[in-house]
Amino acid sequence: MIQVSEKALKEIKRLRTEDPSTQNAILRVQVVGGGCSGMSYKLGFDQQPATDADKVFEHADVKIVIDSKSYIYLAGTELDFSDGLNGKGFVFNNPNAKRTCGCGESFSA
Repeated sequence: MIQVSEKALKEIKRLRTEDPSTQNAILRVQVVGGGCSGMSYKLGFDQQPATDADKVFEHADVKIVIDSKSYIYLAGTELDFSDGLNGKGFVFNNPNAKRTCGCGESFSA
């Protein structure tokens, strides 16, 4: 399971209201190859799960979908949102990450 902080939920809902095409969309969270540590996080909106293998979670009226390959790396992760002095954006607190890069946008497991 993936946890979502209140700040992240608020930001996801805000993003969905800005674009009419994403008002009822679900948030897709993925792990893709790349970044300085080998793997990167990717967020985007989908209208529905792509396959039956997708894992779907719901937090406060926000559905989150993760493909089965990404879920291996994301199980137990908390998705947070930061708008502090160090930058603005989504933050992944991932207990499966063995090493992260300085920018926090990539990791290795």
